[in-house]
Amino acid sequence: MALQKRRMGRGRIHARRSAWANRKMHKPYTAACPNCSAPRLPHRVCMQCGQYRGEQIVEQTTAETEE
Repeated sequence: MALQKRRMGRGRIHARRSAWANRKMHKPYTAACPNCSAPRLPHRVCMQCGQYRGEQIVEQTTAETEE
């Protein structure tokens, strides 16, 4: 079994734990859609207009077509 060479200090342990916790709390980065300017995640299809890189990927249904 491996043995530690030096004891890890309390400050280093707490710094590591707080950095890990802070990563979870940050909101994901959002970019504006170039077509409709709605906020969306980068490298994802826009949920408002259904486009990705200028191509229509997801067909959007409207209230008029559902009736």
